[in-house]
Amino acid sequence: MGDKKSLNIVHCFRSPVGGIFRHVRDLANAQQAAGHRVGIICDSSTGGDYEDALLGELTPKLSLGVFRTPMQRHIGPGDISAAFRTYNIIKSLKPDVLHGHGAKGGVYARMFGSLLRVFRYRVARLYSPHGGSLHYDPDTVTGKVFFMLERILSYMCDRIVFVSDHERQTFLRKVGKPGCRTELVYNGLNAEEFEPVGLADNTADFLFIGMMRDLKGPDLFLEAVDGLVRPDGMPVTAVMVGDGEDREELIARAGQMGLSERVTFRMPMPAREAFALARMVVLSSRAEAMPYTVLEALGAGKIMLATRVGGIPEIFGTGSPALMEPEAASIHATMQAALDDEARFAAAMPDADTLRERFSSKAMAGAIDGIYRDILA
Repeated sequence: MGDKKSLNIVHCFRSPVGGIFRHVRDLANAQQAAGHRVGIICDSSTGGDYEDALLGELTPKLSLGVFRTPMQRHIGPGDISAAFRTYNIIKSLKPDVLHGHGAKGGVYARMFGSLLRVFRYRVARLYSPHGGSLHYDPDTVTGKVFFMLERILSYMCDRIVFVSDHERQTFLRKVGKPGCRTELVYNGLNAEEFEPVGLADNTADFLFIGMMRDLKGPDLFLEAVDGLVRPDGMPVTAVMVGDGEDREELIARAGQMGLSERVTFRMPMPAREAFALARMVVLSSRAEAMPYTVLEALGAGKIMLATRVGGIPEIFGTGSPALMEPEAASIHATMQAALDDEARFAAAMPDADTLRERFSSKAMAGAIDGIYRDILA
């Protein structure tokens, strides 16, 4: 730390799953290691055994601890009691920095940080959308309400930190010019995640890893697998790793499609363990911000096929053959092309040195630390 003052940093977000959870864990670990005092506040009703284990591993490392309290996903009467509980936790931690992630965390960080300022408490208020409310259609009533709230709350914020330029441009298009400054800081990987992952025995051809819900497109992946053929004429095999609201429905659908013997479903596991289960990884999302799955797979030396959404083209470059549209036909065609010429797709993956330079957790944490200090100065 040198002569830099250590800070009380509190990260607030709703769901301890997926990319937001990964992002916050990386930041919290790096900030605690840098000499800051770090705490986390998140929902107690989301996540399973895997996420509980990750939080259990993180808790003893953080000076300010991990606090879980019920936070509902959608706006409703329960928000009043949830907000009161969350505010009391935040107030007790005396943060210098209150960093909200995702829609719900962003609301809490900006509202409660502003409330603390009313009581003359000095706190930096930051918001990282990670997609969140930006996924809504601006022509719907729900979208109009959320984007109006985003405009209002941007005046109660010191900095909005985007994880991709696409996310920033989406905010400008749907919400408008915010009432505070914005920054772009890419997600990053730890040094050990740039090591190649070998293959396990009896590996599948393709891997889907992520939440089993509509936004992540597991149904598109399943539909795309149907009819794929290896160069030797045999039908492909696939593994789907993850949990979520659509999991049981997807398992049943695989049976109806006659894919039960060729598509295996596994519960959540560390990404690098999952990468050993298949030769190629597919991200079939309908919307994203800057997904860790893509970075992790590329860092592990995998062939990665991904939909052309969010900040993903910023990783690959817009002309990559690995990019596809979030439609089953396009995903199917790209997967078949990768089967037919695996060497071509392997050669099209981003250079490892470029990935290390642009997408490291050290660079990410350093940039965000600089933003915190700039605000507090």
